Amino acid sequence: MTGARTSVNMALISAIVAVATIGGLLFGYDSGAVNGTQEGLKTAFGLDDAALGFTVGSLLLGCAAGAFFAGRLADLMGRRKVMLIAAALFVVGALIQGLTSVHALFVVARFAGGMAVGAASVLSPLYISEVAPANIRGRLTTVQQVMIITGLTAAFVVNYMLQQAAGSSLGDVAGRPAWRWMYLAQAVPAVVFLIALFFIPESPRHLVGTGRDEQARGVLARLFGPAEADRKIGEIRASFSDDHRPRLADVTAPGTIFRPIVWAGLLLATFQQFVGINVIFYYGETLWKLAGVSEAVALERNILSGVVSIAACFVTILVIDKIGRKPLLLIGSVGMAVTLGAMTWAFSGAAQDAAGNLALAPGAGWVALVSANLYVIFFNVSWGPVMWVMLGEMFPNQIRGSALAVAGLAQWGANFLVVQSFPLMASGLGLSNTYLLYTISAVISFFLVKSFIKETKGKELEEMEGWTAPTTRVG
Repeated sequence: MTGARTSVNMALISAIVAVATIGGLLFGYDSGAVNGTQEGLKTAFGLDDAALGFTVGSLLLGCAAGAFFAGRLADLMGRRKVMLIAAALFVVGALIQGLTSVHALFVVARFAGGMAVGAASVLSPLYISEVAPANIRGRLTTVQQVMIITGLTAAFVVNYMLQQAAGSSLGDVAGRPAWRWMYLAQAVPAVVFLIALFFIPESPRHLVGTGRDEQARGVLARLFGPAEADRKIGEIRASFSDDHRPRLADVTAPGTIFRPIVWAGLLLATFQQFVGINVIFYYGETLWKLAGVSEAVALERNILSGVVSIAACFVTILVIDKIGRKPLLLIGSVGMAVTLGAMTWAFSGAAQDAAGNLALAPGAGWVALVSANLYVIFFNVSWGPVMWVMLGEMFPNQIRGSALAVAGLAQWGANFLVVQSFPLMASGLGLSNTYLLYTISAVISFFLVKSFIKETKGKELEEMEGWTAPTTRVG
């Protein structure tokens, strides 16, 4: 909406972004809260390593389901209503995880919390992209990644403070094990999110897509002024099918299952996970303990990684609407390949101490620490925020909700695969070979982006192409 910059209501847009990205904060917090709780889960529920992996991973199964159904329900019910449901699931899931002594109920609550995380992961960037001006849409949507990492870091900080107060994650704080409080703390921002959602409007593009043009005009007038609202209504209406409302079948194409644009989204969604980022986030404590450091030091390094990640996202906010999305993805792929390669080398010389614990030589330990943080920087300057930015904006209005459902399901499915496979690969293949696989994925991601991803910088959502021809080449 570059032609109406002077009438843009940035106060309202900023408020909408602030509320929507609380979902990102909870996405990050729920994802990171498990760090530091593994010993508590083992002790409380008598879990072996396989059962622990399933218990931790049940969140990700919920995420996959939540992302898929949220994308579809967002077209049927509206973006805001589905986010309200997600916020309620956040609250209930956090309370049950922190209080129940029944393992099956804990897993169900974790799955429900995962559904909320998955819903927030796709709906926050979708909603922001549908209200933001095209010229600053990238930086506003990138705030989502800042909030995700802020949530992760907040979880690391809270876990560290609780661990310090109790002496370990198994120690008591106010009569309850510290690891229980690590889950209960999630309920606080979840309640804030639930309340704040009542004060923001529905997406105007969803309103047009469901035939409520006058309501959409009212929202657009508040955002961009009456004249721009009248102009945009026609453009948005023209981007939807005349004979049916958005539906899941709209993402398909004869002979290729999905439209090429949806395949491109699936590429971004899966390779963001195949480079192994969530091994750092979900198993950060375990990873550093394998490298020979104490529980307290491991949690400190998680916090350091989180702070570095937030700083990297602010760099993205400054440049994404200037240099574009595709160059950032390419830079990130190269940087991640190099730093993952360095971590591969560092862990190749790991040995076991007298107690059977994995340990690194001092020099290799520093290489691993520096490389891990540089890797986090490259990820959070590029694939971390840019993937969510592009998924929120790259699809045409008619298929955005359904395409995000498919891409979100793939993204969280890939996340589950990586997180579940890491402990087995680390023990079977060794950390060095495990990181080598992530290095190879980063190299592959460079060539896939170069060949198949199309720039979206500065384009209105109504200009996004469907790439309907199965043979269409994008680059």
